[in-house]
Amino acid sequence: MPEPRDYQTEAIIIKKIKLGEADRILTLYTPHLGKIHAVAKGVRRPKSKMAGHLELLTYSQISLASGRNLDTVTGCQTINGYLPLKSDLELTTCGLYLAELTDQFTVDRQENNGVFILLRDTLERLCQVNNRDILIRYFEMKLLNETGFRPQLQQCVKCQKPLEPVTNYFNNNAGGVVCPGCGKDQHLLYPLSVNAIKILRILQSEDFSYAVKLKIGPELAFELKEVIRRYIRYLLEREVKSIAFLDSL
Repeated sequence: MPEPRDYQTEAIIIKKIKLGEADRILTLYTPHLGKIHAVAKGVRRPKSKMAGHLELLTYSQISLASGRNLDTVTGCQTINGYLPLKSDLELTTCGLYLAELTDQFTVDRQENNGVFILLRDTLERLCQVNNRDILIRYFEMKLLNETGFRPQLQQCVKCQKPLEPVTNYFNNNAGGVVCPGCGKDQHLLYPLSVNAIKILRILQSEDFSYAVKLKIGPELAFELKEVIRRYIRYLLEREVKSIAFLDSL
């Protein structure tokens, strides 16, 4: 039995590209269809009724018609516009960073409801909490979990022995931490303090209600940011575009 031509889905708009004089190609992340692309015709016209429901970082109910190359948006209604994000430049940039990571770490038409829930809930939390650094680190670590890139933080990835409470090293190529003995002759390793490994383990394994209570000083916050970003950069084989603007803020 052929799939229906018309369908509806919840979706978060994570990317948009201009098409022609009045249209846009949207990248949508959905709970059951994964990442899909669709054209919104006439959405850039001043009187478009759909424009406000199809802005970046908007969570909407969207009606679509299946097409040969691109599906077409036929209707939409906002579920959550995350308005605080759009009235604050720093929050907007944080949201765009989350959206870009979601786009880069997922493939088209592959369902991953865990990623959808993570993105939806993190955008909502950005509107509510002040601890933005830990929220972003939490998102990064959980996204790595959900997309199959969970780093090994419990034992040395080389000798498989449990990690001792000393300065160890993160090895991007091996996908986790190596002990001092295994790391002494290796290059391109990033040192990890005892406290950094503790925090990374919490972010990897605990829920947000626990993670948000963490108190992290500037030096440790920088260490965490650097080790996660280096790993993300290695996995993607490029820098995330929104990072430079996020850092400038």
